[in-house]
Amino acid sequence: MVKNKFVADYQINTSRKLLFPYISSASGLSEWFADDVSINEDKTFVFEYDGERHHARVTALRKDMHVKFEYFDPENPDAHDKSFIEFKIEENELTQTLFLKVIDYSDSYDDEELESIWEGLIVNLKEIIGG
Repeated sequence: MVKNKFVADYQINTSRKLLFPYISSASGLSEWFADDVSINEDKTFVFEYDGERHHARVTALRKDMHVKFEYFDPENPDAHDKSFIEFKIEENELTQTLFLKVIDYSDSYDDEELESIWEGLIVNLKEIIGG
């Protein structure tokens, strides 16, 4: 299948320290990003959307800055699907405005559909954190 890379920036009115747990922890992600998120004993994140389970590993992490989840098939963990979701917290130095950059590299939707999905997810996140 052909991969689609969706990139968007969303202004979030909060601090890095408050936002980071919502993009990097199972409990934070389960509040706005997926129906449920858990972590297995081997540190694998399991995201559940619409009754389907998706497994991912954290492949990059920088506290209060950035996290990247790479999806994989648990039946074939060595297969290189390369689908991932990446969250980066960026700040405009002049205005001190915080932005959440979302990079969604997957084979599921077109840009318009992904934009609509992410807009809804970010609205949920902002309601939870008050940003």
